[in-house]
Amino acid sequence: MNITAILQNRRVRLFSLSLIICNLSFCPAWAQIEVEDDEIDDDEITVTDEQGNEEEIEFPEAMTYDLDSLMNQYMSQTYLSSDPSAPDGNDCNSKNENPVYTKEEYIDRLSRIPSVMELSYNDVVRKFIDRYTGRLRYTVSYMLGASNFYMPIFEEALEAYQLPLELKYLPVIESALNPTAVSRVGATGLWQFMIGTGKAYGLQVNSLVDERRDPVKSSYAAARYLRDLYRIFGDWNLVIAAYNCGPENINKAIHRAGGEKKDYWHIYPYLPRETRGYVPAFIAANYVMTYYCDHNICPMTARLPAKTDTVVVNRQVHVNQIAAVLNLDEKMIRALNPEYRHDVIPGNSKPSVIRLPLNDVTRFIDSQDSIFNYNASELLAKRAEVEINDDVPTFVSKRKSSRGRTRATRNRRTSRASGGSKSVTIRKGDTLGAIARRNGTTVAKLKKLNGIRGNNIQAGKKIKVK
Repeated sequence: MNITAILQNRRVRLFSLSLIICNLSFCPAWAQIEVEDDEIDDDEITVTDEQGNEEEIEFPEAMTYDLDSLMNQYMSQTYLSSDPSAPDGNDCNSKNENPVYTKEEYIDRLSRIPSVMELSYNDVVRKFIDRYTGRLRYTVSYMLGASNFYMPIFEEALEAYQLPLELKYLPVIESALNPTAVSRVGATGLWQFMIGTGKAYGLQVNSLVDERRDPVKSSYAAARYLRDLYRIFGDWNLVIAAYNCGPENINKAIHRAGGEKKDYWHIYPYLPRETRGYVPAFIAANYVMTYYCDHNICPMTARLPAKTDTVVVNRQVHVNQIAAVLNLDEKMIRALNPEYRHDVIPGNSKPSVIRLPLNDVTRFIDSQDSIFNYNASELLAKRAEVEINDDVPTFVSKRKSSRGRTRATRNRRTSRASGGSKSVTIRKGDTLGAIARRNGTTVAKLKKLNGIRGNNIQAGKKIKVK
């Protein structure tokens, strides 16, 4: 397919053409793109070429999350502060001004980030940097503070599989560092796993448990997935793109681009709309999380949470039971155990882990019986066995069934097949008189039929009424 056909059939504008022909870091003047920062839509970035043609690139969904909703998380409310005078504050007095730098300065800074990955500059990357350091500067401030909670976990998982540590910034654009984030298509957690991929990499997902929301387990699963993608493509930009849209779509794009080059910027026009912005967003995230000071972005003050440890349970337990007996905050327990979807830890299904503050683990072990017994009938009320009510209702519908028989007819046939006898279960509080009235008989007949002397009957027992 020639360039003209690409432009006609795929509506790829001159911007895409310039990406195919040259490396935008060193494009000649005619191929440079003027990027504006006056979009109204926060979900898109618009790139305009010299002829006025525009291309809209979808902005990562997580980066459109409302900052107030991010700050409502327990970890944020408890351990983050925007007050520079707070305890352990960093006395940050940055101005709310975003300096303008030249292309050469951006290229130089990206080249100085210690990375085995290619963190190239072009005008699309610049567009994302401008968005992060401009309209999203307060969200970046939040993420810089929240990174204190999660970056050590990400780094340990990536290091365990000998992967580039720069990948720790993937959750920045995937989830805005929100462990309970759910995308519009159902991707969940810090690393935004879909159910199928999560289960393929060992994450348990059912009605009570969603390990995609567990920061530790999901980070190790993500590291394994990234390792496997690199074995397929051998290029980290393609790995990041495949993480976003799936390896199948990357292989299709490579094929449509001629099948010869496995290069993200070469196959760019053939990628899904969101993925065309994904690698630039990742590069820009590495930039802004490294050079935020140069853009007068002040990180939120972070106080590290108390040390935690885990305890394994083999019985079902509710978060409310733990909180009530140990006098702990339910929100804190949920924040430490985000994988439990409905506050129920199903230890009766398989041994389950509960994370608690270090000093409370011993208290939990010493108080296990009290915890398991506390309000259990209400919080964990599920009947293991139920009895079916076999009383004949006083009202029988006259409407015919699909086979043309009424329920009354079926009941009569059933009665004849069993010799005409009929029994009912004695309800709690029943008397012989009440049973007789319900079944159109007399107390005397009930006593004679069942050999009853006196009036004593026992709830739950069967009694013949015919």
